Order: sequence, then C-alpha cells, then structure tokens
Amino acid sequence: MKLSTKAENILKQISDKNTKLGDLRKIAKEIKKDHQLAIELWSTEHFFARQLAILIIDKKLLAEEVIDKLVADINQHNEKEKLQLIDWLMANQLTKDKKTLALLESWEDNQSSLKRRIFWYYQGRLRWTGNPQPDSEKLLYKIEKEIEKEQPEVQWAMNFLAGWIGVYEKQYRERCVALGEKTGLYKGKMVSKGCTPEYLPEFIAIESNKRNL
Repeated sequence: MKLSTKAENILKQISDKNTKLGDLRKIAKEIKKDHQLAIELWSTEHFFARQLAILIIDKKLLAEEVIDKLVADINQHNEKEKLQLIDWLMANQLTKDKKTLALLESWEDNQSSLKRRIFWYYQGRLRWTGNPQPDSEKLLYKIEKEIEKEQPEVQWAMNFLAGWIGVYEKQYRERCVALGEKTGLYKGKMVSKGCTPEYLPEFIAIESNKRNL
C-alpha cells in the first residue's frame, strides 16, 4: 500500500527502536480516530506502527472478519511482539464497544489460540479488581480440564484467571493452589523486582496476603 505523506511522517517519528508506549499514546491523542491512517500504518508490518494503528482505529468498523485479518497479521510477528499486540488490541479496542466485547466473549473455544488467549485474559481482568463473576466455578473447571494441553499463550491467560479467582474467591482457593502444584506452570520462573511470581501457589499467597483476604 502506498503511504500518504501523513503516514510516512508518522512512521519516521516511531522508527527508533527506543520508541515508548507513551510516545505512541501521545501521537494517538493528537490524531484521535483515523481509520484510514490506521490501515496505512498497519500495512507497514512495523511493530510500533501497528501498536499506534490499534489506538486510532475506529472500533465501530471492527467486524469479526476485520478482527480475523488483524489476528492473522499479528500471528506473523515474533512471540514477544505477537502477545503484546493481541493484548494491546484487546485492552484498547475490543473491550471498549459492546459489539466487539460480545465477540470476544464468544471465543472460549475459538480455533485461534490468540482469540482464546484474550477470552481468558479478559476474564482475569474482570476479576483482578476484586469483582468475582458468577461463572468462576464453570471456568475454573474448564481450566483444570484443559490447561495442560493448551498452547502456551493460552495457558498463561488461564493461569492468570485462576490466580485471581484464587485470590478473591476463597471457596476456590485450594483448587487454584492445587492446580498450580499439579501443572507446575511458572514454578521457579524469575520475575522482575516488585512483580509477583506467576506460579499459582506463590501468586495466590502473596496477592491474598497483600489484601488481607
């Protein structure tokens, strides 16, 4: 796709490898919403350009076939960029509109592992502020049944959800701890200073103690 002068100028601003998310948010705040520009930036296949495109895309135009194309494109990135882009798309667009949120909530068993990831990640985000949901037992049962055979990017999101269920819903805490002990996921994984280990027994103990739960 031939880029407009505007798109080319923006691309020059964000081509530096030291570009930060704050830089992208600042540019997006100035642009507000510009669907055509978002498409141009997305077409470059450049990581930062695609992050910016997600911020300025018109969510009203995100029909499922459009989302499918975005997800397919995201899948072509390396592992780190892929996960950042799909989570960024979820947080900044898919959860901001009732139509796209309804789509997201239907992806529990989707063929795309990235769509399944954001279904489970979104369920975790619903709970991390201390708002238990009525379907926790059902989802926990499914996690217990399927997490060990899931793709790594989905396992992480399932583990994230189980962690927050274990923190805030005491009736399921022992099951969530036992799940972590059984799977061994993230046991011994190093984390940055100030971050909580993702291994469920440690995560649940630390985060529940912080909140006196």
